[in-house]
Amino acid sequence: MRSMQIAPMPIPGHIDPVPVPREVTPRADGRIDLIGLARPQIAALLLTAGLDAKAAKLRAKQVFHWLYHRGVTDFEAMTDIAKTMRPWLAERFVIGRPEVVEAQVSTDGTRKWLLRTADAHDFEMVFIPDATRGTLCVSSQVGCTLNCRFCHTGTMRLVRNLTPGEIVGQVMLARDVLGEWPKGSMAGLDFDEPEEDEPAADYTPDGRLLTNIVMMGMGEPLYNFEHVRDALKLVMDGDGLALSKRRITLSTSGVVPMMARAGEEIGVNLAVSLHGVTKEVRDEIVPINRKFGIEDLLQACADYPGASNARRITFEYVMLKDKNDRDSDAHELVRLLRQYDLPAKVNLIPFNPWPGAPYDCSTPERIRRFAKIVFDAGISAPVRTPRGRDIDAACGQLKTAAERKSRAEIDRLAEDKQAALG
Repeated sequence: MRSMQIAPMPIPGHIDPVPVPREVTPRADGRIDLIGLARPQIAALLLTAGLDAKAAKLRAKQVFHWLYHRGVTDFEAMTDIAKTMRPWLAERFVIGRPEVVEAQVSTDGTRKWLLRTADAHDFEMVFIPDATRGTLCVSSQVGCTLNCRFCHTGTMRLVRNLTPGEIVGQVMLARDVLGEWPKGSMAGLDFDEPEEDEPAADYTPDGRLLTNIVMMGMGEPLYNFEHVRDALKLVMDGDGLALSKRRITLSTSGVVPMMARAGEEIGVNLAVSLHGVTKEVRDEIVPINRKFGIEDLLQACADYPGASNARRITFEYVMLKDKNDRDSDAHELVRLLRQYDLPAKVNLIPFNPWPGAPYDCSTPERIRRFAKIVFDAGISAPVRTPRGRDIDAACGQLKTAAERKSRAEIDRLAEDKQAALG
């Protein structure tokens, strides 16, 4: 996918990235991918391509509707644009989606996709269906720079930021797969027939499978702030994907300087990867704590625009045996949330193991005890049911299958060599 402008990207540092500029590699055919672009950007491209200002503005509005509200991937499907105009658009532009390398379905219904960018970098997204909602976990980076010790993604190196098109493209691809554009998937429809008489009431958001989005996939969203913001604005646009900001959650490990901007410029729900209540423990398992400590983080949460009892901040807390799961940790968590008067919900996450992980999961009894202490203090503390473990789609398990497979191939070759020698 391509974006018109690319903000500086971070390169991996031990705790904090260093901004450096990065140019987008042009497509070999010279065409520009429109996915990830807002109406003014599309209008500017049409103006540059030769349309006058009035025509460019009109066509941009039409194209935007077809891209983000209808989900079409072919200019020929844009039936309110003149037939002679459609090939003109196709010569200059494309409508992209991430390439699907592999799709997996868990025994519990969770789906995971291994996706590939146009410049051959792999990342993942996950869809979690429940009885009353369907949540898409969206990635913001290829890899991650934060090195959280419980997280498999943190063992990857950061390759690059995803563009707005690559981020919103995940949501669009999920809608493709789930058939959740107007008129379903649109597969097999005759778009040569005009649709002016189609009643608008035939399509409503009620009954969608994909109801919620969480920026909890690969990467730290606030280290790719501009691209995440621009992508989510497309998701929330009433003339586009039209998903309410109340149904979108952005999860951060604690990039304190960007949290206020996230509240002001995006305005979605906030989740914070807390995972520890003392400096010593959080320094170890969430290294960004060495730069932005717990007190600064919780103050930023208290100042987060829009936070209220109706829109509580979610604190993610992975349960690690003998590391952060004692009664004293639960009491300290309660004390901190009360000290900062935070409208809070605590998600207790049983640790999802992965090969070589340095921790074990707390016992079910210990998790229940921890949850009871927090709940008895008047703070919601649900224990998250692990989902998608059998396909490595659970919290903290995302790491591209391509990387895993290459390692598996290396191990297999080593075993074969050892067998030959033996």
